[in-house]
Amino acid sequence: MPPGAWTAFRSPGLPLPLGMSINTIGVVGAGQMGGGIAQIAATSGIPVILFDSFPGAIDRCMGVHKKSLSKFVEKGKLSQADADAALARISFTQSLDDLAKVDWVVEAVVEDAMVKKDLFKKLAAILTRPEVVLATNTSSISITEIATAAGSAASRVVGMHFFNPVPLMALVEVIPAIQTDPQVVARTIELATKLGKTPLKANDRAGFISNRVLMPMINEAFYAWMEGVAEPDAIDGIMKLGCNFPMGPLRLADFIGLDTCVNIMNVLADGLNNDRYRACPLLKQLVSAGRLGDKTGRGVFTYPAK
Repeated sequence: MPPGAWTAFRSPGLPLPLGMSINTIGVVGAGQMGGGIAQIAATSGIPVILFDSFPGAIDRCMGVHKKSLSKFVEKGKLSQADADAALARISFTQSLDDLAKVDWVVEAVVEDAMVKKDLFKKLAAILTRPEVVLATNTSSISITEIATAAGSAASRVVGMHFFNPVPLMALVEVIPAIQTDPQVVARTIELATKLGKTPLKANDRAGFISNRVLMPMINEAFYAWMEGVAEPDAIDGIMKLGCNFPMGPLRLADFIGLDTCVNIMNVLADGLNNDRYRACPLLKQLVSAGRLGDKTGRGVFTYPAK
């Protein structure tokens, strides 16, 4: 982005604080996404405080970090010294109050609007310094709704949507709420670039860009299966070989999590006021049966090693 590109959008009388030092990043949620965000921040040289109160989440995340960074070392993308230094930059906590000293926080909890809004109300009360940005990794929920829940901190809230697996995927969708200060957007773009990502801006509409386009395609694959058009292997094979997709839509749904797919489709249907975005009945049925994909060992496909 050329220098001064955001100058026209600045609030009157406020300097644009590009280059502002970020000494510590807080991450809320030690799952797949939160753990990945913590890892790329740490490998970029930024200390991280990672919060999760769910039993066992922190231990699992530590194991994932060690395994992931070891793979980067094996492939020659990181030295062992750099991997060790990255691990040393990540600290864990089960107390949200420990995030009070961070300079930036990224939320990566369950894709549930009420959970996120309650969290941002708490974060706004803990992180009161005006320069601290409150970012959400939501893939579909209204940033404006989340910002509103943050009360007087609404102008510091921004969407920062990373993609899974975070250490490998280049994109970050940057989504401002109606209330977001343009300086916060500019700083978010700057930070995403520092983390080695390509930031692209989207407006605050249901599903933003990625899920607005991707999720209806995945949903349609479930309809094709439900209506007997083809079996899952054929559906995925046709999309891979015919459309050059690296992963078929049904396999991708398992990777994302079938419950997450249903949640996103509901957000699209409600946010766009159109029932054509409602989740396929078969998709919802699989979720009701506890077949959520990779994370449970069975979704559309079965994963015996899980």
